[in-house]
Amino acid sequence: MQPVLELRDISKSFGPVDALVGVNLSLFAGEVLALLGDNGAGKSTLIKIIAGVHTPDGGEMRIRGRRVDPRTFDVRRARRMGIETVYQERSLGEKQAIWRNVFMGRHLTHRFGFIHVAREKAIAEQILMQHLGLRGAGMDPRAPVTRLSGGERQGLAIGRAMYFQAETVILDEPTTALSLKEVGKVLAFIEQIRASGKSCILVTHNLAHAFNAADRFVIMEKGRLRMQYAKDELTLESLNRNMLDIANGLKN
Repeated sequence: MQPVLELRDISKSFGPVDALVGVNLSLFAGEVLALLGDNGAGKSTLIKIIAGVHTPDGGEMRIRGRRVDPRTFDVRRARRMGIETVYQERSLGEKQAIWRNVFMGRHLTHRFGFIHVAREKAIAEQILMQHLGLRGAGMDPRAPVTRLSGGERQGLAIGRAMYFQAETVILDEPTTALSLKEVGKVLAFIEQIRASGKSCILVTHNLAHAFNAADRFVIMEKGRLRMQYAKDELTLESLNRNMLDIANGLKN
């Protein structure tokens, strides 16, 4: 099976700091991949390269078998190639209406160039009902994002990515500071990604959430990919133990 995303020997430095060193990684359709590691392990740099925010210093990236030119690959290009990123912060404009958030930067327009407000509101309402399961007057697409709970905001951002036909959704710490009930919602949204045949990269510090959601686990440390495991190769306890061993320098 051809990977939907493939990284070969990716490197990135910021001055004297080697943020990534020879990273090789593949991602497949219908797969949730958990990207794990302590702060400074290189996770954020890696997903920003995939998302088109950073340009690698070396290596190669392929999307659905097509080699990416790092000179022209940026966020807009990544989106056109089916990669959407939902960051921990600033994913949504909280004071803006829900419908505006869905189409922020990618508005639907009439043939004269004006925003097609009625159509955008109708699509936003459809996302609220079908993707988030939210109904009632309180979930009017004209309502501000502040009316949504933390889990619902993550769901809206994921729903937006799905509407724009994302093949790969990157989630950066989506369950941080959420209640147990809200975490359950976000994990259900991740399952929707898998069930639709799309792929997901999940960045999280919470190993229990990662273990519940992911099919495969990649552990990074000091810019390098240290270990990879399929879910059937370990338990939550052994995943936690391996993370601690790598952090303490007990595994090479």
